[in-house]
Amino acid sequence: MNIEIANRLVRLRKEKGYSQEELAEKLGLSRQAISKWERAEASPDTDNLILLSRLYGISLDELLFTEDEIPTPEPEKSNSEEADRETDEGKRSKESTVHIGWDGVHVQDGDDTVHVGWDGIHVDSSDNEHVHIGADGFRVQDGVDGVVIENGKVFVNGEEKKITKKTFWHFFPWTTVACIAYLLCGFFDLFGGWGVTWILFLIAPLLSSLVKAIEKRSLQKFSYPLLCLVAFFVLGFYCQLWHPGWAVFLTIPIWYGILKAFRRAKKSRYEVRGHIVIDDDDDDDLETEED
Repeated sequence: MNIEIANRLVRLRKEKGYSQEELAEKLGLSRQAISKWERAEASPDTDNLILLSRLYGISLDELLFTEDEIPTPEPEKSNSEEADRETDEGKRSKESTVHIGWDGVHVQDGDDTVHVGWDGIHVDSSDNEHVHIGADGFRVQDGVDGVVIENGKVFVNGEEKKITKKTFWHFFPWTTVACIAYLLCGFFDLFGGWGVTWILFLIAPLLSSLVKAIEKRSLQKFSYPLLCLVAFFVLGFYCQLWHPGWAVFLTIPIWYGILKAFRRAKKSRYEVRGHIVIDDDDDDDLETEED
């Protein structure tokens, strides 16, 4: 199937709010069949195309429209004429041509072509590899595999991929700020001077983990043991409470026990809804296998 049609099937399904499982159920097929359509590994038959057009409320022409040219059938020729034609085409295919004009640069080397013009850059090879870079986006296709970037979205083999945008806090120089604050406290004898304010070097990664936990919406990302260590030193140096300040370390298993309880409750809620839960011990987030 053409990658353009495969991407259209993904877009139409998501516009209707269907997951692959829901669409497969409506068509009486397996989820794997829908996935193959959307990765351009297989094509729906005529009956399924009709059902899809009715389900999405569009015509078959709109569903199957493609910019690829439709080959025009040639009249049958005699064996001698066919042999001569193949010989001529073989000779032409081996020729290399370069055209430079107002419309751009066009290079052809056998069955490989490169075009650079006002509409972008187009590369087509005899190995069924295609690259398009233009104002409407970026497309790369290698056989049935393809990557499409357009309108701020990324599609890989017909599947939309989420893009994680980095914020200001990803680049905030926590360690540099900690060094400057430590030097100021040392030179001006603030908050205990050189001998105490080295705790700032522990606070820098602590704040970094807090920002990451907020962005990921996962308390598992927050470095709670480091918070306990900072609290222990603050209680000891500034309040002289080394004892019972060490008791803060006893809250670490309690913290992770609470997180585990919430995790199990959230997992049970997803299982009740009939979702397939992917459990990753290194991440407090829960993901569901749906498109």
